[in-house]
Amino acid sequence: MNVTNFFGRSIMQTLIDDEKIKDLFKKAIIEAMEERKDLVYEVLQDVMEDILLVKAIQEGEDSEVVERDEIFQILENKNSIAS
Repeated sequence: MNVTNFFGRSIMQTLIDDEKIKDLFKKAIIEAMEERKDLVYEVLQDVMEDILLVKAIQEGEDSEVVERDEIFQILENKNSIAS
């Protein structure tokens, strides 16, 4: 018995084609990563920055509210110590 899909191809042929497509896609990604390491590094760096930014925002939401003047006073003290 030969079961066919919508396009008239056998289910087995479709599975083989899917495996070939997956394999080609994996090879293309690996090749692109090898050829453009700088781009991969940049993307990973952007992802890490976004993750850290989200974490900082979440931590800030859980902390107590501080007046703006208090922040600038702390920053001015650090600047005067560094000078």
